[in-house]
Amino acid sequence: MIVLYYYYIESTLPKKRVIFYEVQVEWCGGGGAGGKSVSTMASPSGAGKPPAVLLLRPVDPPFAVALRERYRVLDLLSSGQPLPAFLAAAAAAPDPPRAAVVMGGGSIRADAALFDAVPSLRCVVSTAAGVDHIDLAECARRGVVVANSGTVYSGDVADHAVGMVIDVMRRVSAAERYVRRGLWPVQGDYPLGSKVSGKRVGIIGLGNIGSLIAKRLEAFGCVISYNSRNPKRSLPYTYYADVRALAADSDVLVVSCALNSETRHIVGGEVLDALGEGGVVVNVGRGANVDEAALVRALREGRIAGAGLDVFEGEPKVSPELREMENVVLTPHVAVWTAESRSDLRDHTVANLDAFFSGDPLLTPVMLP
Repeated sequence: MIVLYYYYIESTLPKKRVIFYEVQVEWCGGGGAGGKSVSTMASPSGAGKPPAVLLLRPVDPPFAVALRERYRVLDLLSSGQPLPAFLAAAAAAPDPPRAAVVMGGGSIRADAALFDAVPSLRCVVSTAAGVDHIDLAECARRGVVVANSGTVYSGDVADHAVGMVIDVMRRVSAAERYVRRGLWPVQGDYPLGSKVSGKRVGIIGLGNIGSLIAKRLEAFGCVISYNSRNPKRSLPYTYYADVRALAADSDVLVVSCALNSETRHIVGGEVLDALGEGGVVVNVGRGANVDEAALVRALREGRIAGAGLDVFEGEPKVSPELREMENVVLTPHVAVWTAESRSDLRDHTVANLDAFFSGDPLLTPVMLP
């Protein structure tokens, strides 16, 4: 037997590594190794071939290429199979997957059902910062490590949130539609919006994204206050333990918190009433952070002035009433996405997978209970 080695050097990730693969060629001549086993250097799986990865979310072509260059990718979408059949086939493979790539806000959860279907899984890498789609307690019980996207697109979400604040208050999108419909020469000047500078902004969730939103709006001269699990003593902003009190002292309420049992519908009818008829809500967190039915009623009845929503409770389905309201700005859960953030997320996901298969610490591990 002849054993040939080839290698490539990874240079697009934070830490360069040389990865070796082996090719074994049987031949019929005498001598040589005589059929004896030969010691080899192997791929990151240590098995002489690329490790298997379960891909449970759609990815763009460059992302798919980056994964397939390093791993044997078992792709749910391209398989054309129903989820149960796909998972059963993956689990029955000679080299079953030890890692899965999942997405936030998707219909597939990383929970007991997934781990029962594919018992070999020991790592879940999420392409989202939030982990409401992952059962962390179940991961801890089964010894499954978890990584998320970290701060890859925090700045992009903050930019989008500020853009929505400006759009809703200055009525930018609505005014643009007014011009496109040819109404300007017919109906005259468009109704005035409200200035952004100097407004009181309450932020629900002052984590990495919330803090970046606060810094950006400070540049507009806005007065920042916030609600979070605990007060941030090092920050100069006013802390409110009660969300209704925060809303009552705000002109704009920005939602940027994670989704859990405590934050589901954290913005409901009472909070919207406290915000008042001149108030604006912007949600770049999770759709279920806001009671959407209560929001529709408040907008319809004029109890708040407007809303900017990048996330929705039933997405991709969006309430017909919301779609028809001129004082509402809607985007299809794209706050995280720019050309730059998509590329960064691709590299970040691959780096987390490489770390797992190499036995190194994950780049952005999620704390398990």
